[in-house]
Amino acid sequence: MRRREPERRRRRERGRPRLPLRRSLLGRLLIVSVLVASCAVAATAWLAVQTTSGAIRQEQGQDLSSDAKIYNTLLGYAATHPRWEDVEDTARELARTSQRRIVLTTEDRRPLFDSAGASSVAPLPAQASAVVDPLSVDTVLVPDAMTAGSDRIDPRAVGPFLLPANERTELRAITEKQVACLNSVGVAADVVDDPSGRPRIEFVRGDTDRDLEFKCVAQNSGATLTEKKALDELNTLADACLKRQGHKGATLNLDLSWDRGYGQITAAEKQSAEKQSAEKYPSEKYPSEKYPAEKKAAAVERGDDRAIASCVGSARREQLTDHVAAPALLFIDGTGAVSVPGFDLSPSNTARIVGVTALVLALTVGVSVIAGARLVRPLHALTGAAQRMRDGLDSAPVPVGPDNEIGRLAAAFNDMAVHRARLEEQRKVMVSDVAHELRTPLSNIRGWLEAAQDGLADPDPAFVSSLLEEAVQLQHIIDDLQDLGAADVGALRLHPEPVYADELLGQVAAAYQGPAETAGVTLGVATPKPGPPGPTLYADPVRLRQAVSNLVSNAVRHTPSGGRVILRSYRTGPGHGDEVALEVSDTGAGIPADDIPHVFDRFWRAEKSRNRSTGGSGLGLAIVLKLAEAQGGTASVVSTEGKGSVFTLRLPPAPAEAPADATAAEAAAGPDGPDPINMTL
Repeated sequence: MRRREPERRRRRERGRPRLPLRRSLLGRLLIVSVLVASCAVAATAWLAVQTTSGAIRQEQGQDLSSDAKIYNTLLGYAATHPRWEDVEDTARELARTSQRRIVLTTEDRRPLFDSAGASSVAPLPAQASAVVDPLSVDTVLVPDAMTAGSDRIDPRAVGPFLLPANERTELRAITEKQVACLNSVGVAADVVDDPSGRPRIEFVRGDTDRDLEFKCVAQNSGATLTEKKALDELNTLADACLKRQGHKGATLNLDLSWDRGYGQITAAEKQSAEKQSAEKYPSEKYPSEKYPAEKKAAAVERGDDRAIASCVGSARREQLTDHVAAPALLFIDGTGAVSVPGFDLSPSNTARIVGVTALVLALTVGVSVIAGARLVRPLHALTGAAQRMRDGLDSAPVPVGPDNEIGRLAAAFNDMAVHRARLEEQRKVMVSDVAHELRTPLSNIRGWLEAAQDGLADPDPAFVSSLLEEAVQLQHIIDDLQDLGAADVGALRLHPEPVYADELLGQVAAAYQGPAETAGVTLGVATPKPGPPGPTLYADPVRLRQAVSNLVSNAVRHTPSGGRVILRSYRTGPGHGDEVALEVSDTGAGIPADDIPHVFDRFWRAEKSRNRSTGGSGLGLAIVLKLAEAQGGTASVVSTEGKGSVFTLRLPPAPAEAPADATAAEAAAGPDGPDPINMTL
């Protein structure tokens, strides 16, 4: 029946259903990988598109703003200078601040200025960036507010209207008085200068009191001599233009508005004006009702206004031609960069992004499947081994893969399984040994008591002494087990204090002189030459004496008559851990090399027959190791079969002891052990 039980368990394990994919580690890994990959790809694509589009828009905006600033600055220079000879400083500063190449040429592409220098061989584009002409402003690069109206003449081009200093001073004095008057009555105003140098009043707030304004600005400053001369010249040019077109002349005002010079008109004149207006502006629709002869016809007024505006613009250009720079071609180029087109997420680009996303997703899923399978396979093996171990079955070692987390886990599991099997074997042996050790004295006590009860033995002193000996042996085993149990759980009570090593060894040697003499064994403590005090260590003196006593008792029992047991102490020195070593060496039979690793195991004895001739329960050396470890030390053994053994306890020194005196005992003893002549008996 017992043989069939493991087989039934194996069949039961094979019959268990596998976990569904959505609950397994592989399934979760796949789901997480797909989600992460999808989110990462989508976020990356969106971020790339948004970032690229934003960067392109920002770059285009910066380029347009920079181009507009360059164009407007050069336009202002052309409007205030009759030639381009001195433009180099202005253009070079623009090129430096904008980090762009600026080239100016005439309309026939003769160079005027090149910020790259005369040595530049970079060809110019086929099309200029703009034409710098103050008499024909590019309204794309310059806002409408910068133009003087529909004639597209730069307002900074004033030509003969530029006032001299004396006229500016006179006009400014009048304007400042008017502004002071307005400020005194609570109207916020300030003085600003027009491009011609004429000061004018600018109201800070739009709503003003018309009566107060009229009161303060009643003294109107008329046109100066310079302005009258320039205005008469412009009026003459405009009248000549109007006369060529068959229109009457107009009187221009200083603000370039005009007054018509014809009052009453005849019917023939009205009919002729309507015909000319209809021929010149065929798209306009005029009413068919008759106009009174004493009034100006609407068609005549509209046709005359357009003709006057056109002639005034032509007259201004003719008047300003000699006062502004000639038109020039402007070329603006980046420092090796090219104009970036707008980002267009076309269907082909969309398909490309989708294809790359699908490829990345497929690669991610494939890699996740491979990685998940490789990850789950050893975990399944570990799970099966753990279940077999739980059921008490022998578990074969789990295959150890490469040196990674899973491989290390498998190796650690195999080590744990081996250690568990060893502990289980030791537990079984320990239970058997404890039962055997306790049964022997109890059987003896029970036998003697039953013999006394049956009248077969008299309770004489020898009888009592035999029972006491068995009870002491039983108590000794129980005490050893109790000490080991306390040490295992960390409940061993210790009271450490500075201890003189040689003094403690002398006390132990004195305590075991009687058993040693009975066994014919020489027992002594080796002292260094010429005999300075030995090292001091920090330990519990009672527990340390117990450990050394176990070693001495074990050495005396296993040393034949005529042999010797030597005790000594020394400092190992800073190069060897800076510890205090206590040695117990004997000239006994020694320990076989195969048995040395088991010397400190519980209930282990080299004599497997459990012969009581050498005494002991197999717990003494295990207690020595536990007592040494509990006090921060170690226990070790070096033995040669047929020559003897050396047991060594290494413990920390007392804190107050200087390391300079560390190796005095070791130097006196020499590498081969203590000098038997220099020995305290």
